[in-house]
Amino acid sequence: MGEMEKKNYTKITDFIILGFFELPEMQSLLFLLFLIIYLMCLTGNLLIVVTVSSDSHLHSPMFFFLSNLSFLEICSMTVTMPKLLAVLIAQNKTISFMQCMMQMYLFLACTAAEFYLLTAMAYDRYVAICNPLHYVMIVNRKVCIILVIVSWMIGFLEPVPHVTLMSQLSFCSSNEINHFFCDITALMTLSCSGTSVIETITYIEGGILGFIPLILTITSYVYIISAILKICSAQGRQKAFSTCSSHLTVVLLFYGTSFGVYLIPKPAYSMDLNKLLTVLYISAIPLLNPLIYSLRNKELKRTLWKATRKTIKCCTRHLSAAFQQ
Repeated sequence: MGEMEKKNYTKITDFIILGFFELPEMQSLLFLLFLIIYLMCLTGNLLIVVTVSSDSHLHSPMFFFLSNLSFLEICSMTVTMPKLLAVLIAQNKTISFMQCMMQMYLFLACTAAEFYLLTAMAYDRYVAICNPLHYVMIVNRKVCIILVIVSWMIGFLEPVPHVTLMSQLSFCSSNEINHFFCDITALMTLSCSGTSVIETITYIEGGILGFIPLILTITSYVYIISAILKICSAQGRQKAFSTCSSHLTVVLLFYGTSFGVYLIPKPAYSMDLNKLLTVLYISAIPLLNPLIYSLRNKELKRTLWKATRKTIKCCTRHLSAAFQQ
């Protein structure tokens, strides 16, 4: 590399997150929309975590995994959404290099952890339907805790090579990230260094750490569907399928959007498409998860409704007492 080329490189200490700059007239509307989505996601997922933790009737492996999934969704949204809201309403678009690397790491970690947590939930449903007599022995508390710990550990170890290599890249004079958070793909487009190693690692890890849980999940559902079809009564088949339909719906949504974000071939790739798919992954899935599980699970729906009514009564009582004073 020549001396003149070296001088063209600048040490980037801050990045500018452009957000949805192509829609200047819709910034306030987008802020309101994402704020409502964020608050609804926090409320729905936090309600599931609190309800499952406080109600002894819900202390089963399925609900234990679900509460962990809801907590993971809260973490995933909180990594990106507050900064997006700041960009939209306060035009606070600056983010330091270290904050950017940390945001990218946490986002990738939460995504990877969710892959394996959904696989653990698929295994739970497989044992419940295919081996119900030994379910309590096989999926005991110790096994559940181990599966959750392993999911979180793999999730938080998997992005380390990506972030380590990204932090060592040289960036050109432009520090404007054409995205609404520090997305790895958007950052690579700003790099003056070669990114082929990172791209290769992304595809290899995406193949190994993405497709292995997908294959395990598909295998679980092949056995589950096979077992359901062997049930004689239609009512029995419907009851068995209802226990895993929520999880299957979430799996299809999650894999569809996350694979779309990171495994789109380069010729078909565009940053606008990446933004759209990432918005669906970041906001729609955490918003839909509590709805999907609560609407399809009568026990959880009943408990959530009781908790909501109790909260409303408590708030009404306190407000009434405050007004009387």
